[in-house]
Amino acid sequence: MESVNDTSDLDRMVRNQIQSPHDNRPPVVDRTVLSAIRAVPRHLFVPEEYRNLAYQDRPLPIGHGQTISQPYIVAVMTELLQLAPEHTVLEVGTGSGYQAAVLAEIVRQVYTMEIVGSLAAAARERLAALGYDNVEIRTGDGYLGWPEHAPFDAIITTAAPKKIPDALVDQLKAGGRMVIPIGPVWRTQKLVLVDKNADESIARHDMMSVGFVPMIRDKPGY
Repeated sequence: MESVNDTSDLDRMVRNQIQSPHDNRPPVVDRTVLSAIRAVPRHLFVPEEYRNLAYQDRPLPIGHGQTISQPYIVAVMTELLQLAPEHTVLEVGTGSGYQAAVLAEIVRQVYTMEIVGSLAAAARERLAALGYDNVEIRTGDGYLGWPEHAPFDAIITTAAPKKIPDALVDQLKAGGRMVIPIGPVWRTQKLVLVDKNADESIARHDMMSVGFVPMIRDKPGY
């Protein structure tokens, strides 16, 4: 996998936005997550006209009304999952493939879903070119998950439904974690951590306020 070792913008992004945010946000401290962020060349996951902004702490448009999440949020969501090298992760909302690449630096296998076919195709080509052979991309409705590969050790969504999809809860392994933004579009949403206990019961923890694009599906009305 391609690694960026001498990029001052990337180093500053990790140090100033993720490890030591200059506001009241909690720092990301997991060394595995920080190493994964440092290993992924974020500028290659944004459209060329926005590459000069790639290492700023902001979401950026990637087309079709979708965005690449800001680096701090990518790092926080990844840290909340408490990933291990043997894990298998489901991501809903591939987008440009950036979050999938960060996950792939840590875990054994990433399955990622994208409802916009052209974004899925571009992400598949990009990730393959960068050597991420432990990422599989599927074009489809993320509300339904990917039951053929369930249960998952962790699930992450990079778009916000109004409530947690039942299928994703069902496909989360006992003892697993899901990180998902919840709430209506254009209003304050909550980043939610879902713990699935050994007895299959669910514990929900509201972590912070966020703003994500809505999770869309093939059949509106959810």
